[in-house]
Order: sequence, then C-alpha cells, then structure tokens
Amino acid sequence: MTEFEGQVLADLSVLKSQMTSLLGIGQPGRINMIEEQIQMHERSIQRVKGLAGAMSILFTLANLAFDYFRR
Repeated sequence: MTEFEGQVLADLSVLKSQMTSLLGIGQPGRINMIEEQIQMHERSIQRVKGLAGAMSILFTLANLAFDYFRR
C-alpha cells in the first residue's frame, strides 16, 4: 500500500466517524437534535405570535371601553 492509499484510507475513516456523529447509530445524531431545536423554536415563535394577537385584541377592547365611558 502506497503512502497515498494510506492517506486516503485514513481520511475515509475520519469521514466515516464524522458522518456517524452527524447521523447517529441507533441514537439521534447531531442533525436530528438540530432539527428538534428548530422545531421547538418555530413553536415558540408561533406562541408569541398568538399571544401578540390576543394582546392586541385586548388592548383594542380596553381602548374602546375607555372611549365609551369617557363620553
């Protein structure tokens, strides 16, 4: 085996271990964990949007009530 072949096999071994780390073997890999974090973040954003919509409705109703009773 030449030096070049040895270097290629060593690089392939490193690549294989890195792919195993990314994809996981039987356990969730790093890619799966990142996907879960993104999904949690998107759910949080949707909750904040819903809360902002509900708060805007409450503020509008409070403003209408104040205007009605001021007259």
